[in-house]
Amino acid sequence: MNNIINDVKLLGSPEKAQRLQRFFKTGVGQYAEGDIFLGATVPSIRNVAKTYKHLDIADLEKMIAHEVHEVRLCALLIMVFQSKTLPEQMYDLYLKKTTFINNWDLVDLSAPIIVGNFLRNKDCSILYKLAESNVLWERRIAMVSTYAFIKQGQSEHTLKLAQVLMNDKHDLIHKAVGWMLREIGMRCSQNILITFLEKHASTIPRTMLRYAIEHLTDEERMYFLQAKNRSVL
Repeated sequence: MNNIINDVKLLGSPEKAQRLQRFFKTGVGQYAEGDIFLGATVPSIRNVAKTYKHLDIADLEKMIAHEVHEVRLCALLIMVFQSKTLPEQMYDLYLKKTTFINNWDLVDLSAPIIVGNFLRNKDCSILYKLAESNVLWERRIAMVSTYAFIKQGQSEHTLKLAQVLMNDKHDLIHKAVGWMLREIGMRCSQNILITFLEKHASTIPRTMLRYAIEHLTDEERMYFLQAKNRSVL
């Protein structure tokens, strides 16, 4: 395992690390307070993950708990590769280690494949449990995992979870829900999205709404934004 961690560290750039630490909100009181970045790019980390894609689970467990963000990301990308042949083992490990899947890039690059793909056509009660979590990242995992369902033309769980998370206090959840709603309109049915918005546009957070309507017509976007504006007068 030391070899792979060293390979990841060699990809770092102090200048990029400073930018990433600002971008991913690692300052005092911010959502990723104290996280450590090396300044490596996702494509370069993905290449390392491909090289070590057969890493054993014991080493993955250690890597995913590493203090360095890019090392955790590399572990997750290896898990994405391994989920093709070991879906249940990777799913179980993922849920066991959610404490360390603690920024939006880590969630978004892994949850749809490791969690979402595994849960397709299975009991999805775990997603509703995660959606009720006090942990921001577990709530985002719940929503973003449904991207796997949306790609198959299934919107039921996404819409139900959107209602669970509709009143969430965090902007990163508003963005995740809006993103998944937008994807429903693009990949499942625009009518499903519009029906949902007809019911909820006036009450959902503005950021969530703006993400959701991004690919609607100018006229439709204006209609739903005006519905939101009327609700706050």
